[in-house]
Amino acid sequence: MNDDSTQTKAPRSIWMRGLLMILMALAYQLASTLLFFVAIIQFILVLVSESPNPRLAAFGLSLGRYQAQNANFVSFASEELPFPFTDWPASDELK
Repeated sequence: MNDDSTQTKAPRSIWMRGLLMILMALAYQLASTLLFFVAIIQFILVLVSESPNPRLAAFGLSLGRYQAQNANFVSFASEELPFPFTDWPASDELK
C-alpha cells in the first residue's frame, strides 16, 4: 500500500530550475510586449466601435494570468511550471 500524501516529488536540480527561470523570464517579457499590443488594438477598437472586443478582452485576461504564473515561478512563490508545461490559463469568459 502506498500513501500518496507521504510521497513527495524528487527535487529538481537547482541548475535546471535556473535555466527554466531564464526561459520563463523571457516568456514573461514576450507576453508583456504582446499584452501592450493587445491593449493598443483594443483601445483603437473602442475608439471606432465604442465597445471593447470581448474575445480580445478574454485573451488579455488569460495573458495576464499567464504572466502571473510566470512571475510566481520565477520568484519561487510556486513550483508549478507555467505554459507550455501546463495548460494555458483560462479567461473564464468576461461578462
